[in-house]
Amino acid sequence: MADKKVVVPETLPVLPVRDTVLFPGAVLPLTVGRETSLALVNSLTGEEKLLGVVAQLDPRIEDPTAADLHKVGTLAKVHKTVKMPNGNIVVFLEGVQRIQVQELIGFRPFLRARIAAEPDILGEKDAELEALQRQAQDLFREVVSHSSQLSDELQSVAINIDDPGRLADFIAGTLPSLSTLLRQELLETSNVRKRLEILIRELSKELEVLELRSKIQEQVQEQVSQNQREYLLREQMKAIQKELGDIDDSQQEIDELRKKVEEAGMAAEAKKECERELKRLSKMTPASAEYMVSRTYLEWMTSLPWNKSSAAADIDIAKAHEILDEDHYDLQKVKERILDYLAVKKLQPGMKGPILCFAGPPGVGKTSLGKSIARALGRKFVRIALGGMHDEAEIRGHRRTYIGALPGQIIQGIKRAETNDPVCMLDEVDKLGRDFRGDPSSALMEVLDPEQNATFRDHYLDVPFDLSKVLFIATANWMDPIPEPLRDRMEIIELPGYTGEEKIHIARKYLIPKQAAEHGLKVGEQLDFTLEGLQEIIHSYTREAGVRSLEREIATLTRKQARRIAEGRTDMLTVTPEVVREFLGVAKYRTEREVEERVKQPGVAVGLVWTPVGGDIIFIEASRMRGGKQFTMTGHLGEVMQESMTAALTWVRANGERYGIDPDFFRKQDIHIHVPSGAVPKDGPSAGAAMVTALVSLLSGRAIRQRLAMTGELTLSGVILPVGGIKEKVLGAKRAGITEVLLPADNEPNAVQDLTPDILGDMKITYVRTLDEVIEHALAKETAAPPVTPQPEPKEKRAPGAESPRAIH
Repeated sequence: MADKKVVVPETLPVLPVRDTVLFPGAVLPLTVGRETSLALVNSLTGEEKLLGVVAQLDPRIEDPTAADLHKVGTLAKVHKTVKMPNGNIVVFLEGVQRIQVQELIGFRPFLRARIAAEPDILGEKDAELEALQRQAQDLFREVVSHSSQLSDELQSVAINIDDPGRLADFIAGTLPSLSTLLRQELLETSNVRKRLEILIRELSKELEVLELRSKIQEQVQEQVSQNQREYLLREQMKAIQKELGDIDDSQQEIDELRKKVEEAGMAAEAKKECERELKRLSKMTPASAEYMVSRTYLEWMTSLPWNKSSAAADIDIAKAHEILDEDHYDLQKVKERILDYLAVKKLQPGMKGPILCFAGPPGVGKTSLGKSIARALGRKFVRIALGGMHDEAEIRGHRRTYIGALPGQIIQGIKRAETNDPVCMLDEVDKLGRDFRGDPSSALMEVLDPEQNATFRDHYLDVPFDLSKVLFIATANWMDPIPEPLRDRMEIIELPGYTGEEKIHIARKYLIPKQAAEHGLKVGEQLDFTLEGLQEIIHSYTREAGVRSLEREIATLTRKQARRIAEGRTDMLTVTPEVVREFLGVAKYRTEREVEERVKQPGVAVGLVWTPVGGDIIFIEASRMRGGKQFTMTGHLGEVMQESMTAALTWVRANGERYGIDPDFFRKQDIHIHVPSGAVPKDGPSAGAAMVTALVSLLSGRAIRQRLAMTGELTLSGVILPVGGIKEKVLGAKRAGITEVLLPADNEPNAVQDLTPDILGDMKITYVRTLDEVIEHALAKETAAPPVTPQPEPKEKRAPGAESPRAIH
């Protein structure tokens, strides 16, 4: 380009550009299409066609104003214009000089501005400036040599530029990696030294990126070359083996897998996927990682029991009933449900399996019942422990893209069972977790829905698998943590705790023979348990709904006899209450005496509670002291239970006069209600009746009848509302030695059905509708302590005509 000196005019037409920065000394072809820009280019006449090129702050603005433009641009000379067929014009511009836009003085038909030249600030040409210039040239030369986008001729051009400012502008205009903002910053930097420093920093970054890129390309090229070499060698080896008649192991594996696919009897979609995978496998080398992934997938697909069933063709209802009775005592409701299912299955073999959920405290036989059901049905049994499971992929599997991916627990269980209709026990479904990895309970909804599980799609298999023939049985201690949609898909069968009589039957029929066999003893010859001995273990050393603790204590006594025999004593050990106390030590529970001792004084009532491990009793203690209007509640109580206590106090204050209680007792005394044990969290409204009874007993001085417990929610109108868990609560009361229980009258229909005479024994059940009936049945007739009665007003001397303090209050 000509080096002719160009005089910078005072005013100049301005061409706004998007994402483009023109440096002095650079040539730029620019396509012009805006109406104002076309008007500007067409207005240029004469030999020197000059204009100002200024970058926009926001390239999206179509009609920029002064606020939308940078303050520094470039004076440019138009060398050539070319009109395009679409009406646009390509303008070839040469940058001449930095300019500063001082003020826009015209907007139509194009922008016009008052400008001023922005000369380079060079200073003295010293050694530092020379070093900066050489460093920039060297770095630029390295960048050009590593870059595939820049021509090698640019190296010689940069070396021949002596002026530091022109060198910096040349490099800045040439580097393609610089952003528009950084180019504008370099354009606005009139100080040459600073411009070179910025440029050296960016050149260093670019050189580092290019070197890394070259290194990666070399590594990839080496790997590709190695793979190509291995492929050629293997092809040559195949050809040699073929000539020699040797067998190709990989081909033999593929043929075996293809045979397994044909024999598996899988669905059409699954077979199509396996054939596609076999085709991919035949094109891979056995050494590649993808080969093992595909092979593992095919092995999983061919090992699943797609059409293999274990259920007997002819279902024997009588034999199934016999097996269920042989393995478990009682549990009639569960047995009836299983036998009903077998009867329908016999009449309609194509029916879908039910989804049962056994809910009950630990140790009542939920898991072992699943094994018995499988034995009665003649099916395989699979147990999947869900407790603590957090990852959804444990149910649905991982996708094959992950390293070490496997199917979920459902498909793994089907594979272990080797049949497509096992009894699948989903143990502890109430203890599923939920976190950032997913919600397993949501994944179970598809598994436990008979309308959906016929096309269950595991993420690893990615083909439908029929789970409709599987008999799913879930177990839970507590139904509240189970999400409602999942609970809706299951048929819930409650398994309450056992009575003492039932535990004796279970111990004699199952636990004692089992423990004796495990310890090498013979029942009746070397070991025997008396009825009284078993009763002593049950009532004094265990307090549970199930029989696990009972089995542990029996195992302890069995080990004692095994030790005696090992020491040379051959006489039979008869387990009596004395032997129990000798070997098991001091009694752990003092049930009947504890209740009698604690309710001797007024203010102590016995309530009934439900827990995930069975029913139990709870003591509610009320006390009073001097003070006034302070009500204290302790015992690790929940919000609902605290509200019940407040409602109980309100009812007593409103109705206390009927029982000889001073209506103003709360003004003169503080009330404290405590519910032991203090470290155990408690909540719920069902202890409301017991709270009122404790307060009335305290304030009236009448003790509560011994060995009596109650449950029921109260209202401020004195009505007793129904509560849940009646059977578990009554069984817990029976274990604690309670002889009479007060229940809400609205619970009578369910209680009559659940509480059979063999469960109740000599326990008396009284149904109540109001708090007055509760107090009438619960409180003793005689007074054990002085009641809180109205006190006469103290006589005070007061001036004539003055009102009494009571009237003023």
